Amino acid sequence: MTGRQEAATTPAPTEALTPAWPNRAAWGTATKLRAWQQAAMTQYFADLPRDFLAVATPGAGKTTFALSVAAELLGRRMVDRVTIVAPTEHLKLQWAEAAARAGIPIDPTYSAGQGKTSGEFLGVAVTYAGVAVNPLAMRIRTERFKTLVILDEVHHAGDALSWGDGIREAFEPAARRLALTGTPFRSDANPIPFVTYAPGGDGIPRSVADYTYGYAEALRDHVVRPVLFMAYSGQMTWRTRAGDEIAAHLGEPLTKDLTSQALRTALDPQGSWIPSVLQAADKRLSEVRRHVPDAGALVIATDQDSARSYAKTLRSITGEPATVVLSDEKAASKKIQKFAESDSRWMVAVRMVSEGVDVPRLAVGVYATTTSTPLFFAQAVGRFVRARTRGETASVFLPSVPMLLGFASELEVARDHVLGKKVQDEDDIFAAEDALMAQANQSESASDQEALGPWEALGSEARFDRVLFDGGEFGHAGEVHVGSEEEMDFLGIPGLLDPDQMRDLLQQRQAERAQKQRQQKASGPAAETVAEVSTHEQLAILRRELNGLVAAWHHRTGQAHGVTHNRLRKECGGPAAAVATADQLRARIDAIRDWAARRSG
Repeated sequence: MTGRQEAATTPAPTEALTPAWPNRAAWGTATKLRAWQQAAMTQYFADLPRDFLAVATPGAGKTTFALSVAAELLGRRMVDRVTIVAPTEHLKLQWAEAAARAGIPIDPTYSAGQGKTSGEFLGVAVTYAGVAVNPLAMRIRTERFKTLVILDEVHHAGDALSWGDGIREAFEPAARRLALTGTPFRSDANPIPFVTYAPGGDGIPRSVADYTYGYAEALRDHVVRPVLFMAYSGQMTWRTRAGDEIAAHLGEPLTKDLTSQALRTALDPQGSWIPSVLQAADKRLSEVRRHVPDAGALVIATDQDSARSYAKTLRSITGEPATVVLSDEKAASKKIQKFAESDSRWMVAVRMVSEGVDVPRLAVGVYATTTSTPLFFAQAVGRFVRARTRGETASVFLPSVPMLLGFASELEVARDHVLGKKVQDEDDIFAAEDALMAQANQSESASDQEALGPWEALGSEARFDRVLFDGGEFGHAGEVHVGSEEEMDFLGIPGLLDPDQMRDLLQQRQAERAQKQRQQKASGPAAETVAEVSTHEQLAILRRELNGLVAAWHHRTGQAHGVTHNRLRKECGGPAAAVATADQLRARIDAIRDWAARRSG
């Protein structure tokens, strides 16, 4: 069947669907458009641009927005066909199913070399890699029809130079192109096709979005869940290839290599750290399921062997099997779909946490992977933030590694793609992610971990460290044993709380803990000064003092904790409080006390 024959036998768009906008979302995708979707639609159809970039936080509803645009364009006969480009095969199926509910039949089995598809379809779904294989064939199809191209998670067009070139060649003739993304753009210098760049204040080109809807706005609108980050530290012991035995506390200041080895020791299935954290996460899941009966949990593993071991541990903890999803399994997509529709407790996955993997009931996560880039972290957290009913909360358990704590503290920071940005510091959050993303998206065998350096785990233990929420920290800075009542103060937080209620409850429990400490010190030996304790304890004391002052400032001014922490960082410099030095923390403590004195005066 030729393209012309396909056009002749395909139902007219108005026969296949009813234009949805402005009254409601595309048929079957939602009961009505959310406020941001309505605003973005209004802007789109006011300008009717050929290229449009929408940046919206994971879980905000980019699919509904894109299909509503497609339905309206088809209904107005501005386009005849739709081509959807997604990062993975699994997402092709998800898009096809969502489009079918919207009345837009999409073929997810189409390949560029196929040249034709059934006359029943109004479009096709392909992957970025598939387009790169044969961009000319896709270009020919695009030229035959007035085509809307939806580029899902468009930053993947920069994953490889050939991908970007292929996307550009294939879809340059498209009538309209709608680009979507929900995570921070890459930090390399590969320009993303069909994205506009403009010089920033420093003269470096940055991507320019036509419409942006960030996590902070979505949280305010109750579109996404608030996220509690449960950080766990502990003592790690391992042996290097030279035979040296090293012991270190997870989260304390270490070199890059030692931090990596300490993290790998914590995640070793044979140690004590990961079983303790999995047990704590399961307790948290049980508390959440008291209010959200079908809530599920996901462990994000580094490789296949670890994933299987974690699943065995979870079975011994819960008494029921965990779903294990490996990307090279043909049934991976079906396993995810089956888990999404069930009320099973746990899923363990490698790679399959890519953007858009949609399991709305996921409410608890364990970040048990050595991949630590801002892009991958944002993708992973995005699996838990989708809200179904008001008040649902998400809890993500993670190792107390400075880089991860920094990402958690800056969850609400919006980022653009920066072309040619020079990396001044190897720990820069914007350092190019190519190697680690390639590892996350291509390698799953345990042997691949040897590339990170010779190492042998000897032992590990877990300690509850702290909770990060809304830019603030709450907890006991590594002082609490796993399974203690003090840990349960945080694991037992109700599963249905609005952000304000969550903040108030955390502050209350933090205050109660501080009062107990004061009483214990008053009845015991003289309190130690900051200068008399170890570096780890010193940082913990300073962080608690800073968080107490920020909480007091909130009660006095109503200013959110995260906003206050960001103001202090701007004024005093340095990274997030979770990874700041003692001098940086003291500077912020002095600054906020100065604010209070000036306000009183």
